[in-house]
Amino acid sequence: MTKRLFIKTYGCQMNVYDSARMADVLAPLGYAAADTPDDADLVILNTCHIREKASEKVFSELGRLRPLKAAKPGFMITVAGCTAQAEGEEIVRRMPFVDVVVGPQAYHRLPELVARASRAAGTALDTDFPVESKFDHLPAASAATEAPSAFLTVQEGCDKFCTFCVVPYTRGAEFSRPVAAIEAEARRLVERGAREITLLGQNVNAFHGRDGSGAEIGLGALIRRLARIDGLERIRYTTSHPRDVDEALIAAHREEPKLMPYLHLPVQAGSDRVLAAMNRGHTAESYRRIVERLRAAQPDLALSSDFIVGFPGESEADFEATLALVREIGFVAAFSFKYSARPGTPAAMMDGQVPEPVKDERLRRLQALLREQTDLFNRACLGRVVPVLLERPGRHPGQLVGRSPWLQPVHVNSGGAIGEVRAVRLARVSANSIAGEVVERAPAGAAA
Repeated sequence: MTKRLFIKTYGCQMNVYDSARMADVLAPLGYAAADTPDDADLVILNTCHIREKASEKVFSELGRLRPLKAAKPGFMITVAGCTAQAEGEEIVRRMPFVDVVVGPQAYHRLPELVARASRAAGTALDTDFPVESKFDHLPAASAATEAPSAFLTVQEGCDKFCTFCVVPYTRGAEFSRPVAAIEAEARRLVERGAREITLLGQNVNAFHGRDGSGAEIGLGALIRRLARIDGLERIRYTTSHPRDVDEALIAAHREEPKLMPYLHLPVQAGSDRVLAAMNRGHTAESYRRIVERLRAAQPDLALSSDFIVGFPGESEADFEATLALVREIGFVAAFSFKYSARPGTPAAMMDGQVPEPVKDERLRRLQALLREQTDLFNRACLGRVVPVLLERPGRHPGQLVGRSPWLQPVHVNSGGAIGEVRAVRLARVSANSIAGEVVERAPAGAAA
């Protein structure tokens, strides 16, 4: 008998990937996708724990699901992901009606946990870091994952221990998948229609997977190997750490045309004093040098980044240093947030916590500058003919939406089909996308 599964995903692209794999794990049990929680027999909240509000959203959502649980016999609720890992026992205490709580390293055990919860009262809890790799126990990605652009996790975990971050505690130590397993999954994705693959990792450029001979290779070499796959036209990767940008990766940016000229390279702050307090392991100047080397290798490279404002002890001069770095580097996009203390992290216990009104004001100034840079970059692209991967239907009849090499959303009103890379002349900038006109079929590289 077919059962219905609804998954709500919070947070990063790795959670998007994990949600798809959880659906694959549960498919042999008869679970098919549901459109809403009301239509489902099992709801999974795949959670994030990076910021305080992300965690509270999960508890709010559980409160909304509680009446559904009471009204539908056999209805089950699972909390998965990083909040489950960090706050599993608290979830069980506050929300005892939750059936399963499972961390991001143990979701391959979901069938067993769901079966256990259906047989007995109480919550099935699994937040261990198992000795075995979950990737060794996951089924092949299903046809339901067909899309022109796909995610592929190649690395998990983090050994950097930034003082503000919970990832080392929720995702564990850095782990890289074997090269053969990555290549096999990439080929399956291409066979199912993927033309672009984004390689994922908490520190994806710390990848050091073993090849068939037992030798370790880095991300640059992995990109070159994946680029040989027929039918794969574009490769991206995220999220990177400045400390792990090596010469082989820079060379891949210079020499591999399938590697897109867009890089997300978080810097977090422009003040060396703040960077040291964050335990980032790099300075503003070393970040500048890395960017210079990358742009020398790939002159049309566009950068995005992450920023935290109001880190404990951040002065106005420290914040001005961040603004100065942003002006100097120039970013086409960014994620910027107020610092929020995460329990158990060193920064949560630091002196000099910045008042919320100060953080609010600084964030407004930073985001205004970042929006200005995004708008300038988009307008500078107008009139150019660029290859766009058409990914999905747009809001209007006949409209298609895709991505430029620089990850800009581009919509066209005619010409081409989903899954094609077409040459598009960028014509108009709107609030959230760029309007373009299809010119002809395009190669996989960057701008013409």
